[in-house]
Amino acid sequence: MLDVRRMQMLAAVVSSGSVTAAAARLGYTPSAISQQVAALEKEAGTELLERVGRGVRPTAAGLLLTEYADAIGRQVAEAETALGDLLAGRTGRLSVRYFATAGAHLVAPAVARLRAEHPGVQIDLKLTGPDPLPDVREGRADLALVVGPADEDGVRLLHLLDDPYLAVLPAAHPLAARRSIHLTDLADEPWVGSEWPGPCLEAQLTACATAGFHPRFVVDSEDYATAQGFVAAGLGVTLIPRLGLGGRHPDVAVRRIRGPEPSRAIHAAVRQTALPQPALDAFVEALRDAAAS
Repeated sequence: MLDVRRMQMLAAVVSSGSVTAAAARLGYTPSAISQQVAALEKEAGTELLERVGRGVRPTAAGLLLTEYADAIGRQVAEAETALGDLLAGRTGRLSVRYFATAGAHLVAPAVARLRAEHPGVQIDLKLTGPDPLPDVREGRADLALVVGPADEDGVRLLHLLDDPYLAVLPAAHPLAARRSIHLTDLADEPWVGSEWPGPCLEAQLTACATAGFHPRFVVDSEDYATAQGFVAAGLGVTLIPRLGLGGRHPDVAVRRIRGPEPSRAIHAAVRQTALPQPALDAFVEALRDAAAS
């Protein structure tokens, strides 16, 4: 196998026209350069230099290896530049998983900011499945937005915000006349389910249990827009988080809840063993600023 470092020494000799000049340029002794070229000739199985007067010139084989050495040198320089860009966050790829209600309020402004600050970074966005944490833990995603707490080995959760639930009532409901209501005021009401089983539903049930009752679900929608439709039709009341009320039905009333106020905690999940990434750090910071706005 040909030694790349020796090929680069040969190229220096060829471009300088002499072993002595190449040695001065590279900071070696002439004998050291001659030894390395001789070793390269042994590896190549042919002579690479021939003497001409007081200087040297490459043989056909020497010229061939010199051209490859120059190409390798350019590739190494390009690799160093590309590596520097990657480590500085100027290039790279970021894979993000998110759930729908976090998309418009958190992910969209964070992505816009990252593209402005790190235009060379490619962002792979995907709506999350039921459990995105395995993707983060196993390296298929750099970050996932999740509702927690949902601590899991290999994953670190970074708190972004607490998203409070609001009461959604038929517009003509007697409680709609109030500016805010107690959670216990809904204890005897029929409820419209708005969540899939999981941490979001658990946040509602925990708050209701603290208030001393279990909601009586009469219909399940598992979708905020559909749940509002059922409420508008007078089938019951529901709770929807603030981030989930992007499109409000005209025939419902939305009121704050007191004593206790249900809330879901939204986190950014990253791999515990992930190495520092400027683009990832910038994206997390953008998410935090979006959550605070």
